[in-house]
Amino acid sequence: MPGFPRTVTNQAKKLLNNAEILLFIGARQAGKTTILKQLEEVVKTENLGQGFYATLEDPDVLGQLNASPKNIFRLFPIDLKAKTFLFLDEIQYLSDPSHCLKYLYDAYAGKIKLLVSGSSAFYIDKKFTDSMAGRKRIFPVRTLSFSEFLCFKNESGLATALSQPLALLDNDAVERYYREYVIYGGYPRVVLAPGNEKAAMLQEIAYSYIKKDILEARVKKDELFFKLFKLLAAQTGQLVNASELSTTLSVSKTAIDHYLYVMQKSCHVRLVKPWFNNARKTLTKMPKIYFYDTGLRNFFTGSFDSLDIRPDRGALLENAVFRQLLECESEENINFWRTTDQHEVDFVVNAKQAYEVKMNSAEFKSKKYARFREEFPSIPLALISLNAKTEAADVAIKKPWELHA
Repeated sequence: MPGFPRTVTNQAKKLLNNAEILLFIGARQAGKTTILKQLEEVVKTENLGQGFYATLEDPDVLGQLNASPKNIFRLFPIDLKAKTFLFLDEIQYLSDPSHCLKYLYDAYAGKIKLLVSGSSAFYIDKKFTDSMAGRKRIFPVRTLSFSEFLCFKNESGLATALSQPLALLDNDAVERYYREYVIYGGYPRVVLAPGNEKAAMLQEIAYSYIKKDILEARVKKDELFFKLFKLLAAQTGQLVNASELSTTLSVSKTAIDHYLYVMQKSCHVRLVKPWFNNARKTLTKMPKIYFYDTGLRNFFTGSFDSLDIRPDRGALLENAVFRQLLECESEENINFWRTTDQHEVDFVVNAKQAYEVKMNSAEFKSKKYARFREEFPSIPLALISLNAKTEAADVAIKKPWELHA
Protein backbone atom coordinates (compact mmCIF):
# COMPACT_ATOMS: atom_id res chain seq x y z
CA MET A 1 0.00 0.00 0.00
CA PRO A 2 1.47 3.43 -0.94
CA GLY A 3 2.65 5.32 2.14
CA PHE A 4 1.46 4.67 5.66
CA PRO A 5 -2.22 3.72 6.09
CA ARG A 6 -4.26 6.66 7.36
CA THR A 7 -7.22 6.43 9.71
CA VAL A 8 -9.42 7.87 6.96
CA THR A 9 -8.23 5.12 4.59
CA ASN A 10 -9.35 2.44 7.02
CA GLN A 11 -12.70 4.16 7.54
CA ALA A 12 -13.31 4.49 3.81
CA LYS A 13 -12.35 0.85 3.13
CA LYS A 14 -15.52 -0.21 4.94
CA LEU A 15 -17.62 1.71 2.42
CA LEU A 16 -16.07 0.47 -0.81
CA ASN A 17 -19.06 -1.75 -1.51
CA ASN A 18 -21.56 1.04 -0.84
CA ALA A 19 -22.99 3.10 -3.67
CA GLU A 20 -22.19 6.48 -2.09
CA ILE A 21 -19.61 8.85 -3.55
CA LEU A 22 -16.68 9.10 -1.12
CA LEU A 23 -15.52 12.72 -1.02
CA PHE A 24 -12.19 13.53 0.68
CA ILE A 25 -11.83 17.20 1.60
CA GLY A 26 -8.85 18.90 3.23
CA ALA A 27 -5.90 21.24 2.99
CA ARG A 28 -3.36 20.83 0.25
CA GLN A 29 -0.51 18.47 1.14
CA ALA A 30 -2.56 16.85 3.91
CA GLY A 31 -2.45 13.46 2.16
CA LYS A 32 -5.62 13.19 0.04
CA THR A 33 -3.85 11.87 -3.06
CA THR A 34 -2.08 9.24 -0.98
CA ILE A 35 -5.41 8.14 0.50
CA LEU A 36 -6.89 7.73 -2.99
CA LYS A 37 -3.83 5.72 -4.05
CA GLN A 38 -4.11 3.56 -0.93
CA LEU A 39 -7.75 2.81 -1.68
CA GLU A 40 -6.89 2.10 -5.31
CA GLU A 41 -4.37 -0.44 -4.05
CA VAL A 42 -7.03 -2.03 -1.81
CA VAL A 43 -9.31 -2.42 -4.84
CA LYS A 44 -6.48 -4.06 -6.75
CA THR A 45 -5.15 -6.41 -4.07
CA GLU A 46 -8.59 -7.52 -2.90
CA ASN A 47 -9.87 -7.97 -6.49
CA LEU A 48 -12.88 -5.78 -5.88
CA GLY A 49 -13.05 -4.61 -9.48
CA GLN A 50 -11.24 -2.44 -11.99
CA GLY A 51 -9.79 0.84 -10.76
CA PHE A 52 -8.81 4.00 -12.64
CA TYR A 53 -7.12 7.13 -11.29
CA ALA A 54 -7.00 10.61 -12.79
CA THR A 55 -6.14 14.06 -11.53
CA LEU A 56 -8.07 17.09 -12.69
CA GLU A 57 -4.80 19.02 -12.67
CA ASP A 58 -4.19 17.28 -15.99
CA PRO A 59 -5.61 19.73 -18.56
CA ASP A 60 -6.57 16.91 -20.96
CA VAL A 61 -8.61 15.12 -18.31
CA LEU A 62 -10.13 18.41 -17.14
CA GLY A 63 -11.09 19.43 -20.65
CA GLN A 64 -12.76 16.11 -21.40
CA LEU A 65 -14.85 16.04 -18.22
CA ASN A 66 -15.77 19.71 -18.46
CA ALA A 67 -17.08 19.01 -21.95
CA SER A 68 -19.18 16.07 -20.77
CA PRO A 69 -19.13 13.54 -17.91
CA LYS A 70 -19.70 10.87 -20.57
CA ASN A 71 -16.13 11.45 -21.74
CA ILE A 72 -15.00 9.35 -18.80
CA PHE A 73 -15.37 6.44 -21.27
CA ARG A 74 -12.90 8.14 -23.61
CA LEU A 75 -10.39 8.50 -20.81
CA PHE A 76 -10.60 4.94 -19.46
CA PRO A 77 -11.44 1.48 -20.87
CA ILE A 78 -14.36 1.05 -18.47
CA ASP A 79 -16.22 -2.25 -18.74
CA LEU A 80 -19.71 -1.78 -17.30
CA LYS A 81 -20.04 -5.52 -16.88
CA ALA A 82 -17.47 -5.30 -14.10
CA LYS A 83 -17.47 -3.15 -10.96
CA THR A 84 -15.44 0.00 -11.61
CA PHE A 85 -13.82 2.25 -9.03
CA LEU A 86 -13.08 5.72 -10.33
CA PHE A 87 -10.58 7.83 -8.37
CA LEU A 88 -10.74 11.53 -9.29
CA ASP A 89 -8.21 13.85 -7.64
CA GLU A 90 -8.58 17.65 -7.29
CA ILE A 91 -12.26 17.65 -8.24
CA GLN A 92 -12.55 21.38 -7.48
CA TYR A 93 -10.99 22.21 -10.85
CA LEU A 94 -14.12 21.05 -12.68
CA SER A 95 -16.40 23.86 -13.81
CA ASP A 96 -19.41 22.06 -12.33
CA PRO A 97 -18.26 19.17 -10.12
CA SER A 98 -21.71 18.50 -8.67
CA HIS A 99 -23.20 18.03 -12.16
CA CYS A 100 -20.42 15.66 -13.21
CA LEU A 101 -20.57 13.53 -10.08
CA LYS A 102 -24.35 13.48 -9.92
CA TYR A 103 -24.60 12.37 -13.56
CA LEU A 104 -22.09 9.55 -13.12
CA TYR A 105 -23.73 8.45 -9.87
CA ASP A 106 -27.27 8.46 -11.24
CA ALA A 107 -26.41 6.95 -14.61
CA TYR A 108 -24.11 4.19 -13.38
CA ALA A 109 -25.18 3.44 -9.81
CA GLY A 110 -23.90 0.03 -8.78
CA LYS A 111 -21.50 -0.08 -11.71
CA ILE A 112 -19.17 2.88 -11.08
CA LYS A 113 -18.03 3.77 -7.56
CA LEU A 114 -16.70 7.33 -7.29
CA LEU A 115 -13.92 8.29 -4.87
CA VAL A 116 -12.91 11.93 -5.26
CA SER A 117 -10.77 14.50 -3.49
CA GLY A 118 -10.87 18.27 -3.24
CA SER A 119 -8.11 20.51 -1.97
CA SER A 120 -10.20 23.48 -1.04
CA ALA A 121 -13.54 23.12 0.69
CA PHE A 122 -14.06 26.82 -0.04
CA TYR A 123 -13.85 26.29 -3.78
CA ILE A 124 -16.03 23.20 -3.69
CA ASP A 125 -18.65 25.04 -1.64
CA LYS A 126 -18.97 27.64 -4.36
CA LYS A 127 -19.20 25.12 -7.18
CA PHE A 128 -21.38 22.48 -5.59
CA THR A 129 -24.70 23.84 -6.80
CA ASP A 130 -26.39 20.57 -5.80
CA SER A 131 -25.94 19.16 -2.31
CA MET A 132 -26.18 15.61 -3.69
CA ALA A 133 -27.97 14.64 -0.51
CA GLY A 134 -27.95 10.89 -0.01
CA ARG A 135 -25.34 10.38 -2.71
CA LYS A 136 -22.10 11.27 -0.94
CA ARG A 137 -20.12 10.64 2.24
CA ILE A 138 -17.64 13.37 3.21
CA PHE A 139 -14.34 12.53 4.90
CA PRO A 140 -12.37 15.46 6.32
CA VAL A 141 -8.66 14.90 5.64
CA ARG A 142 -6.54 16.78 8.13
CA THR A 143 -2.81 16.67 8.63
CA LEU A 144 -1.67 13.70 10.70
CA SER A 145 -3.15 13.08 14.11
CA PHE A 146 -0.63 12.31 16.86
CA SER A 147 -1.45 8.61 16.60
CA GLU A 148 -0.81 8.70 12.84
CA PHE A 149 2.35 10.73 13.48
CA LEU A 150 3.68 7.88 15.66
CA CYS A 151 2.93 5.37 12.90
CA PHE A 152 4.84 7.54 10.41
CA LYS A 153 7.74 7.41 12.86
CA ASN A 154 7.55 3.59 12.76
CA GLU A 155 6.18 3.56 16.30
CA SER A 156 2.87 1.80 15.68
CA GLY A 157 3.27 0.01 19.00
CA LEU A 158 3.28 3.32 20.84
CA ALA A 159 0.32 4.52 18.76
CA THR A 160 -1.67 1.46 19.81
CA ALA A 161 -0.61 1.90 23.44
CA LEU A 162 -2.10 5.42 23.61
CA SER A 163 -5.47 3.88 24.39
CA GLN A 164 -4.24 2.44 27.69
CA PRO A 165 -2.07 3.51 30.64
CA LEU A 166 1.54 3.77 29.47
CA ALA A 167 4.56 2.22 31.10
CA LEU A 168 7.07 4.79 32.35
CA LEU A 169 9.53 4.33 29.48
CA ASP A 170 6.74 4.39 26.91
CA ASN A 171 5.35 7.56 28.47
CA ASP A 172 8.75 9.25 28.17
CA ALA A 173 9.04 8.21 24.52
CA VAL A 174 5.51 9.39 23.72
CA GLU A 175 6.20 12.75 25.35
CA ARG A 176 9.39 13.23 23.30
CA TYR A 177 7.49 12.53 20.11
CA TYR A 178 4.60 14.72 21.19
CA ARG A 179 6.91 17.68 21.73
CA GLU A 180 8.22 17.28 18.18
CA TYR A 181 4.67 16.92 16.87
CA VAL A 182 3.55 20.14 18.58
CA ILE A 183 6.47 22.09 17.10
CA TYR A 184 6.43 20.82 13.51
CA GLY A 185 2.86 19.56 13.12
CA GLY A 186 1.51 16.74 11.03
CA TYR A 187 1.94 17.47 7.34
CA PRO A 188 3.10 14.05 6.09
CA ARG A 189 6.07 15.37 4.11
CA VAL A 190 7.21 17.43 7.09
CA VAL A 191 6.92 14.49 9.49
CA LEU A 192 9.06 12.28 7.24
CA ALA A 193 11.66 14.97 6.49
CA PRO A 194 14.98 15.29 8.35
CA GLY A 195 14.91 17.82 11.17
CA ASN A 196 16.92 20.42 9.26
CA GLU A 197 14.44 20.38 6.35
CA LYS A 198 11.15 20.64 8.23
CA ALA A 199 11.03 24.43 8.50
CA ALA A 200 11.78 24.86 4.78
CA MET A 201 8.99 22.45 3.88
CA LEU A 202 6.51 24.36 6.03
CA GLN A 203 7.60 27.54 4.28
CA GLU A 204 6.92 25.90 0.92
CA ILE A 205 3.47 24.81 2.08
CA ALA A 206 2.71 28.33 3.27
CA TYR A 207 3.95 30.27 0.28
CA SER A 208 3.29 27.80 -2.56
CA TYR A 209 0.27 25.70 -1.69
CA ILE A 210 -1.68 28.19 0.41
CA LYS A 211 -1.11 30.73 -2.34
CA LYS A 212 -3.13 28.45 -4.61
CA ASP A 213 -6.03 28.71 -2.17
CA ILE A 214 -5.70 32.49 -2.30
CA LEU A 215 -5.74 32.55 -6.09
CA GLU A 216 -8.72 30.20 -6.33
CA ALA A 217 -10.64 32.31 -3.81
CA ARG A 218 -9.85 35.40 -5.89
CA VAL A 219 -8.18 37.19 -2.99
CA LYS A 220 -6.31 40.03 -4.65
CA LYS A 221 -4.13 41.23 -1.77
CA ASP A 222 -2.18 38.14 -0.86
CA GLU A 223 0.30 40.12 1.26
CA LEU A 224 -2.56 41.19 3.55
CA PHE A 225 -3.79 37.62 3.65
CA PHE A 226 -0.41 36.44 4.93
CA LYS A 227 -0.21 39.31 7.42
CA LEU A 228 -3.54 38.18 8.80
CA PHE A 229 -2.17 34.63 9.11
CA LYS A 230 0.70 35.99 11.20
CA LEU A 231 -1.62 38.01 13.42
CA LEU A 232 -3.83 34.99 14.00
CA ALA A 233 -0.83 32.81 14.81
CA ALA A 234 0.19 35.31 17.48
CA GLN A 235 -3.39 35.30 18.84
CA THR A 236 -3.83 31.52 19.03
CA GLY A 237 -6.40 30.62 21.66
CA GLN A 238 -7.53 34.22 21.99
CA LEU A 239 -10.76 35.95 21.01
CA VAL A 240 -10.92 37.14 17.43
CA ASN A 241 -12.25 40.65 16.91
CA ALA A 242 -12.68 41.25 13.19
CA SER A 243 -13.10 45.01 13.70
CA GLU A 244 -9.77 45.26 15.54
CA LEU A 245 -8.06 43.20 12.85
CA SER A 246 -9.47 45.46 10.14
CA THR A 247 -8.06 48.50 11.95
CA THR A 248 -4.67 46.86 12.41
CA LEU A 249 -4.41 45.89 8.75
CA SER A 250 -6.15 49.03 7.42
CA VAL A 251 -8.73 47.07 5.45
CA SER A 252 -12.49 46.80 5.73
CA LYS A 253 -14.13 44.44 8.19
CA THR A 254 -15.84 42.86 5.16
CA ALA A 255 -12.42 41.98 3.77
CA ILE A 256 -11.32 40.47 7.10
CA ASP A 257 -14.50 38.40 7.28
CA HIS A 258 -13.86 37.14 3.75
CA TYR A 259 -10.23 36.26 4.52
CA LEU A 260 -11.30 34.37 7.64
CA TYR A 261 -13.92 32.52 5.60
CA VAL A 262 -11.33 31.46 3.02
CA MET A 263 -8.86 30.39 5.71
CA GLN A 264 -11.49 28.21 7.34
CA LYS A 265 -12.82 26.71 4.12
CA SER A 266 -9.26 25.99 3.00
CA CYS A 267 -8.88 23.94 6.21
CA HIS A 268 -6.14 26.02 7.84
CA VAL A 269 -7.84 27.66 10.82
CA ARG A 270 -10.95 27.15 12.88
CA LEU A 271 -12.97 29.83 14.61
CA VAL A 272 -14.27 28.05 17.70
CA LYS A 273 -17.57 29.42 18.92
CA PRO A 274 -18.41 30.12 22.56
CA TRP A 275 -20.72 27.70 24.32
CA PHE A 276 -24.11 29.02 25.37
CA ASN A 277 -26.20 27.05 27.80
CA ASN A 278 -28.60 29.97 27.91
CA ALA A 279 -28.86 33.53 26.64
CA ARG A 280 -27.00 35.19 29.52
CA LYS A 281 -25.58 38.52 28.43
CA THR A 282 -22.44 37.96 30.49
CA LEU A 283 -21.10 35.51 27.92
CA THR A 284 -18.80 36.59 25.11
CA LYS A 285 -19.99 36.19 21.53
CA MET A 286 -16.60 36.40 19.81
CA PRO A 287 -14.93 33.18 18.63
CA LYS A 288 -11.41 31.93 19.47
CA ILE A 289 -8.85 31.04 16.81
CA TYR A 290 -6.95 27.77 16.41
CA PHE A 291 -4.87 26.29 13.61
CA TYR A 292 -5.52 22.79 12.32
CA ASP A 293 -1.77 22.24 12.12
CA THR A 294 0.58 23.52 14.81
CA GLY A 295 3.60 23.35 12.49
CA LEU A 296 1.96 25.79 10.09
CA ARG A 297 0.99 27.96 13.04
CA ASN A 298 4.58 28.00 14.28
CA PHE A 299 5.85 28.91 10.83
CA PHE A 300 3.69 32.02 10.90
CA THR A 301 4.99 32.93 14.36
CA GLY A 302 8.53 32.60 13.01
CA SER A 303 9.62 30.21 15.75
CA PHE A 304 10.33 26.49 15.95
CA ASP A 305 11.91 26.72 19.39
CA SER A 306 11.32 23.83 21.76
CA LEU A 307 8.17 23.92 23.83
CA ASP A 308 9.68 24.63 27.24
CA ILE A 309 11.51 27.82 26.24
CA ARG A 310 8.73 29.37 24.13
CA PRO A 311 6.89 32.36 25.59
CA ASP A 312 3.78 31.15 23.73
CA ARG A 313 4.00 27.56 25.03
CA GLY A 314 0.64 27.76 26.81
CA ALA A 315 -1.20 28.93 23.68
CA LEU A 316 0.63 26.37 21.55
CA LEU A 317 -0.28 23.50 23.87
CA GLU A 318 -3.88 24.70 23.90
CA ASN A 319 -3.89 24.62 20.08
CA ALA A 320 -2.45 21.11 20.16
CA VAL A 321 -5.20 20.00 22.55
CA PHE A 322 -7.78 21.44 20.16
CA ARG A 323 -6.25 19.31 17.39
CA GLN A 324 -6.37 16.25 19.64
CA LEU A 325 -10.03 16.87 20.45
CA LEU A 326 -10.83 16.70 16.74
CA GLU A 327 -10.02 13.00 16.93
CA CYS A 328 -12.80 12.55 19.48
CA GLU A 329 -15.50 15.02 18.50
CA SER A 330 -16.89 16.92 15.54
CA GLU A 331 -15.78 20.52 15.21
CA GLU A 332 -19.28 21.79 15.98
CA ASN A 333 -19.19 20.13 19.41
CA ILE A 334 -15.95 21.80 20.50
CA ASN A 335 -16.56 25.14 22.18
CA PHE A 336 -15.25 27.32 25.00
CA TRP A 337 -16.90 29.18 27.87
CA ARG A 338 -16.04 32.74 28.78
CA THR A 339 -17.82 35.56 30.58
CA THR A 340 -17.27 39.25 30.04
CA ASP A 341 -15.67 39.46 33.49
CA GLN A 342 -12.92 37.01 32.48
CA HIS A 343 -14.19 33.72 33.88
CA GLU A 344 -13.13 31.13 31.32
CA VAL A 345 -12.78 27.42 30.54
CA ASP A 346 -10.69 26.53 27.50
CA PHE A 347 -12.93 23.82 26.04
CA VAL A 348 -16.47 22.57 26.58
CA VAL A 349 -16.98 19.42 24.51
CA ASN A 350 -20.44 18.31 23.46
CA ALA A 351 -21.83 20.13 26.53
CA LYS A 352 -20.72 17.08 28.55
CA GLN A 353 -17.05 17.58 29.44
CA ALA A 354 -14.92 20.65 30.15
CA TYR A 355 -11.14 20.95 29.83
CA GLU A 356 -8.64 23.51 31.04
CA VAL A 357 -5.16 23.42 29.49
CA LYS A 358 -2.01 24.27 31.45
CA MET A 359 1.59 23.55 30.58
CA ASN A 360 2.25 22.80 34.24
CA SER A 361 -0.48 21.42 36.47
CA ALA A 362 0.77 23.63 39.32
CA GLU A 363 -0.58 26.63 37.36
CA PHE A 364 -4.14 25.36 37.81
CA LYS A 365 -5.97 27.25 40.57
CA SER A 366 -9.23 25.54 41.38
CA LYS A 367 -10.97 28.64 42.72
CA LYS A 368 -10.73 30.34 39.31
CA TYR A 369 -13.22 27.81 37.97
CA ALA A 370 -15.67 27.92 40.86
CA ARG A 371 -18.23 29.90 38.88
CA PHE A 372 -18.31 27.43 36.02
CA ARG A 373 -18.59 24.49 38.37
CA GLU A 374 -21.36 26.17 40.35
CA GLU A 375 -23.38 26.98 37.22
CA PHE A 376 -22.77 23.62 35.54
CA PRO A 377 -22.28 20.99 38.25
CA SER A 378 -23.17 18.16 35.85
CA ILE A 379 -20.25 18.96 33.52
CA PRO A 380 -16.97 17.54 34.91
CA LEU A 381 -13.86 19.69 34.55
CA ALA A 382 -10.52 18.04 33.78
CA LEU A 383 -7.03 19.52 33.53
CA ILE A 384 -4.91 18.82 30.45
CA SER A 385 -1.23 19.26 31.26
CA LEU A 386 2.06 18.17 29.76
CA ASN A 387 3.98 18.54 33.01
CA ALA A 388 1.66 17.01 35.60
CA LYS A 389 4.20 16.93 38.41
CA THR A 390 1.94 18.01 41.24
CA GLU A 391 -1.58 17.01 42.06
CA ALA A 392 -4.18 19.68 41.33
CA ALA A 393 -6.92 19.73 43.92
CA ASP A 394 -10.24 18.03 43.10
CA VAL A 395 -9.70 17.72 39.35
CA ALA A 396 -8.68 14.87 37.05
CA ILE A 397 -5.40 15.38 35.18
CA LYS A 398 -4.77 14.03 31.68
CA LYS A 399 -1.93 14.20 29.19
CA PRO A 400 -2.98 15.62 25.79
CA TRP A 401 -2.66 12.28 23.99
CA GLU A 402 -5.02 10.64 26.49
CA LEU A 403 -7.96 12.45 24.87
CA HIS A 404 -8.70 9.54 22.57
CA ALA A 405 -12.27 8.58 23.36
